[in-house]
Amino acid sequence: MTDYSQYKSWPFVEAKKILKRLENGKSKKKIIFETGYGPSGLPHIGTFGEVLRTNMVRFCFEKLTGLETDLIAFSDDMDGFRKVPDNVPNKEQLSKYLDYPLTTVPDPFNIFNSFGEHNNAKLVEFLNRFKLPFTFQSSTEAYKSGVFNETIKKILLNYEKILNVVLPTLGEDRRKTYSPFFPIDENTGKILQVPIDEINTDDFTISFSHEGKNYIKSVLDGQCKLQWKVDWAMRWAAFDVDYEMCGKDLTESYVLSSKICRIIGSKPPENLIYELFLDENAEKISKSKGNGISIDDWLKYSIEESLSMFMYQRPTTAKKLYFDVIPKNTDEYLSHLNKWQDEELPDNPTWHIHKNNNPGYQSKINYSLILNLISVCKSNDPNVIMGLIKNYQTTFSSIELDYINRMISCGINYFNDFIQPQLKFKIPNLKELSILQNVVSEINKIDDSAEADVYQSAIFSVGKNSEFKDDIKSFFKLIYEVVFGQENGPRLGSFIKIYTKDKTLELFNSKLNV
Repeated sequence: MTDYSQYKSWPFVEAKKILKRLENGKSKKKIIFETGYGPSGLPHIGTFGEVLRTNMVRFCFEKLTGLETDLIAFSDDMDGFRKVPDNVPNKEQLSKYLDYPLTTVPDPFNIFNSFGEHNNAKLVEFLNRFKLPFTFQSSTEAYKSGVFNETIKKILLNYEKILNVVLPTLGEDRRKTYSPFFPIDENTGKILQVPIDEINTDDFTISFSHEGKNYIKSVLDGQCKLQWKVDWAMRWAAFDVDYEMCGKDLTESYVLSSKICRIIGSKPPENLIYELFLDENAEKISKSKGNGISIDDWLKYSIEESLSMFMYQRPTTAKKLYFDVIPKNTDEYLSHLNKWQDEELPDNPTWHIHKNNNPGYQSKINYSLILNLISVCKSNDPNVIMGLIKNYQTTFSSIELDYINRMISCGINYFNDFIQPQLKFKIPNLKELSILQNVVSEINKIDDSAEADVYQSAIFSVGKNSEFKDDIKSFFKLIYEVVFGQENGPRLGSFIKIYTKDKTLELFNSKLNV
């Protein structure tokens, strides 16, 4: 039996934090993980990343303990609509519903009953696409059904204590009007941010004034919405959450919500603060801006597993999330997958991506190689690319065919949209031309049936016997810039085997004007 406690990859480190929590507290039959989503805009790729990463921690915890778990994907869809997103239609219609609960704001796409419902459906859709196990929970349904009632009572009973920890974190003007409770206007359905005049812990009501009238309103059954930092603490307590990660921008909120959670007699969950995703301008990606790239964008240009690889890597390091990271992440995924063959490797990223179920991809064909074949052939026909690949590998498993066919389809999209417009072929000077002619000469000497490593070694030797002997990276960059029109390119030995020796020589000579 595998001793999973020895492994040190970050999901295991996080899982051990939960295990320590249980050792120091009460025992539980089911461990609760939670992720949060504010459906004020279309779900972005960061939301997906949080659910994926949390599921990785969840799986490791199950391996460590054998305990039952659940992951609540919570949508704060009763939150007030604050800003019209830039990436939706019918903006003028939406602008009339500011400060209304998201589940009462009309769907600008005219598909669902509300904007909140539309965004929830999109969230569930792409989580299901990646086969991520979760239990969806709507805030609106939880409030109105009374699921939160007992915990909300504790909030009201500790009203003054909560104010004492929240108010020092607010500006002077906000302190004058702040309340943990936002009443729902019974006439308009709007969320009201008004000062509370009085609380009544006998019948759990609040008193307030609005537009010259005095009101008394219950805080139960969805008649009031909690301010979100209080709401966050409330649902940790209500669902007895053991683990929830969050972005760096919520660090202070996590600290404050943790204090509130303790005030009402519960223990806040274990937590990982992950770094934010940045767009091409190094700005934080945002639901309302719609900047960065979407899941659909990524999956147009690469396979699903490569996105999981991007999410797995270095969660506490800020990463640029833009189109140019896609090829590298795809090949890193395939590289790790090739290393995971006959034994369990729980510190291998693909072990976490596939939950210890090795798909069995053993081919050396990678995404960069496919992109370069497409670049050289200038063909949008997947059969042409696959025909060339079969020069290198004649038989494939069904898994390998699935991977390669998906990469070819995505690669054609990526080449057409990103590579072809940027191709710029370098014209070599006389010294560089001489070196490249030596490369051609060495390739020409090799027998057609030679293995890829033979071609690779011959080319490498040319570089080591040239002015690039101390900078082989620049030697290969020269080849790529002259022959492929890019700074980076394929492993040349493998490329020659796929493209064939004769076609490669023809390609080189065409760029050297021979």
